[in-house]
Amino acid sequence: MSSPTADQITAMLAGAPVMAHVDRSGFVESVHRALACVTTAEGAVQAAWGEPDAVIYPRSSNKPLQALAMVGAGLDLPPQLLALVCSSHSGERFHLEGVRSILERHGLGVEDLQNTPDLPYDDVDRRQWLREGREPESLAQNCSGKHAGMLATCVVNGWDTTTYRDVDHPLQRLMATTLEQIADDTVEATGMDGCGAPVMTLSMAGLARAFGRLAAAAPGSAEARVADAMRAAPRYLGGTRRDVTKLVEGVDGLIAKDGAEAVYAIGLADGRGVSVKIADGSQRARPVVAAAILRAMGVDAPVLDDLASAPILGHGEPVGAVTAVLPEPTTGSLAAAHR
Repeated sequence: MSSPTADQITAMLAGAPVMAHVDRSGFVESVHRALACVTTAEGAVQAAWGEPDAVIYPRSSNKPLQALAMVGAGLDLPPQLLALVCSSHSGERFHLEGVRSILERHGLGVEDLQNTPDLPYDDVDRRQWLREGREPESLAQNCSGKHAGMLATCVVNGWDTTTYRDVDHPLQRLMATTLEQIADDTVEATGMDGCGAPVMTLSMAGLARAFGRLAAAAPGSAEARVADAMRAAPRYLGGTRRDVTKLVEGVDGLIAKDGAEAVYAIGLADGRGVSVKIADGSQRARPVVAAAILRAMGVDAPVLDDLASAPILGHGEPVGAVTAVLPEPTTGSLAAAHR
């Protein structure tokens, strides 16, 4: 299959249904279109909004799948550090200590990291970082856990650590193969992610399918090790003030990973998967739409009430909200997704 053209991708995003309203003082001032897909435990498309075969960059939502490749190649870490490899961490102190630990366990140091220097992702920690007069660092950037894991995997296998970001490096080739296998999909295109590592495409259906399989993996498998680490240490997966952390903590057996440009990938313990891509890349609508889909799938947890809307402020006070508008799926039936 040939890679989709820019015009085809644009048409898929522009034709995505409206799935969120932005209400300010009782007036809808903006809307967000989204692609979304729900897959069954068997991996079939159960329901979709927009084209389930639409190809996207999952961005950091790929990280647990990349971690699966690392575990398959011999990376062996305790759960909280493996969760950190899957993470887009907030840059809190325990995250940075964890990254150092991964590196030190494999004879490496922060100078070996090649991800883009940045400030901590979390507002509180970013302000503290700046108060201390510190400059952007690779350690603080939210992908440093993944990069530490990639470097450690190279050490375990005797692969070159200076070229680990190259698309033709054995690690990156293994990651592409792993993504294709667990998603039962094809990597149509590879680009450079914000952190400097390769980012590989998947379809909306493939991303949902991969997370469903990861969440329902057989005990003792590499897939289960990754999923169990995410469940065991959700603060290492995101941070103390992150919606992905709250979601994993709040729904038994669920795994999830947020990504740049408003991507969300979710797997349920029964093997169902969910993928969400807000067409305009707005993060504020991402957890809202995901929570609405999980509710419609029959998931019942108080955390979904917390994520059901995002406040719109006026003079520092809530005057409205971003709320989901869940139309009928354009493919399949969500009612059939209830268990």
